Amino acid sequence: MKADQEKLLNSYADRLPLSVLDEVRENVPATINKEKLQGVLDKCLIAYNNAKVHPGECVGLVAAESIGEPGTQMTLNTFHLAGVAEVQVTTGLPRIIEVFDARKAIKTPMMEIYLNKPYSTDVEKLRKFAATIKETKFEEFVSEYNLNIFEQTLTIKLNDELLKDNDLDIKDIHKIIKPKVKAFTIAIKDELIVFGLKGKQDEIKDLYTLKEKIKDVKIKGIKGLVQVLPVKRGEEYVVLTAGSNLKDVLALSEVDSTRTISNDIHEIYKVLGIEAARQGIIDEVYKVVESQGLNVNIRHVMLVADLMVANGTVKGVTRYGVVSEKASVLARASFETPLKHLFNAALEGEVDNLTSVVENVMINQPVPIGTGLPGLITKMK
Repeated sequence: MKADQEKLLNSYADRLPLSVLDEVRENVPATINKEKLQGVLDKCLIAYNNAKVHPGECVGLVAAESIGEPGTQMTLNTFHLAGVAEVQVTTGLPRIIEVFDARKAIKTPMMEIYLNKPYSTDVEKLRKFAATIKETKFEEFVSEYNLNIFEQTLTIKLNDELLKDNDLDIKDIHKIIKPKVKAFTIAIKDELIVFGLKGKQDEIKDLYTLKEKIKDVKIKGIKGLVQVLPVKRGEEYVVLTAGSNLKDVLALSEVDSTRTISNDIHEIYKVLGIEAARQGIIDEVYKVVESQGLNVNIRHVMLVADLMVANGTVKGVTRYGVVSEKASVLARASFETPLKHLFNAALEGEVDNLTSVVENVMINQPVPIGTGLPGLITKMK
């Protein structure tokens, strides 16, 4: 770009946001003359000023309406992802409620794991990687359990083919299991693992509990990733997982940590921090809105996301989350459990300064939005 064009762009820096100016820089041809560039910038300025929110606009109400109204028209179906029944993901209204309530345990946690080259393009390497991260439990390798009451032993027969597929042998399994079952004797015979009781008699129920406990011992993989599914996205392959464990996955060298994402907002917050959680909320809600073919301006979603993370932790839009943070007693009381709020406020001697909308409506005063916001002062002679 020529120097005079740069100068012209910089002269708009106080009136237009930097992101808009950068977009103009990228998209106008290098051969553009000064007059045309001036015209483009003036049009941008008009569009930008039209998009601004007016002072005194009740943005919260508009956002609530804009998200709530199309929300009532969502088809309440949960569809399968990429036509595969294995990875099922909550969508539609249930998913939006899940995100805005900031639920700790979500119904279908999942991850999209992007990989570095050559893993993202080489199918064989991708398959091997997917197999190594899937959480594999002990019960998957077992072909039969045998409980002998007279000898008081539990004999477990392993499936040889499955062990070979996973590059394991009986000694590896023995190594992993041994620390978990200290109260029992363990012996290996061919394809069998035999558990006996150490010196105790008549405690056969211990073997029963051991049998159930041992099924859940993790043999390999990453905890929480119940299923993995490689999928082609454009030129590269991505691994989708049912279950999520962002912290451990990001530590792997094969994973592209800049793009890998989980759909669990609390997990994003714990691993990547509050800014990432805010972006996660926006992305997740917008994904649902778009998949349902609705049209909601992103600014409404951003406002709700900002509200949820404003104090540095993720708070849901519930009576325990965002609402409990409100400064006004009456506003809290108008949402849910009014008596509780009013009693607590009376006990503590709280003062309500009537600065917001709800409380002024309740006591029949003009609300401080729109034309009710400015106060008029007359000059006295």
